[in-house]
Amino acid sequence: MNTLTPLRLADTQTSAITRLFAFSSNAFDGIEKLTALNLQVVKATLAENQALMAKALSSRPEELFALSASLAKPTAEKIAAYNRHVYEIMSGVQTALSASAPSQYQRYQRDAQELAENIAKNASPGTSVVEAE
Repeated sequence: MNTLTPLRLADTQTSAITRLFAFSSNAFDGIEKLTALNLQVVKATLAENQALMAKALSSRPEELFALSASLAKPTAEKIAAYNRHVYEIMSGVQTALSASAPSQYQRYQRDAQELAENIAKNASPGTSVVEAE
């Protein structure tokens, strides 16, 4: 068997592992951003709830209805803003992952074709590829 084939196989495996780590890095960057966003939302929500609780405890009963009604619009706006941030993070991760996918697919095809050609080239005359392995 030609020694070039094992070296080529090792190079292919090394590049595949490198690509795997690049994919993983992009995915974990997205997870990191989502975690930071969620921590920021929890921290802001706790602070707002503390302020609301203090305001509710110091207000008269008839003022509680007005306070409750005044919270609906800002809450909806905050939810929409949160959803926009999540969408931006996820689309950024998807863009990063899908940008390299076509070139990697072509690389896998080329590597598989080269491996099959090398196996066929190194096979003994009169044997099939399965018997040469």
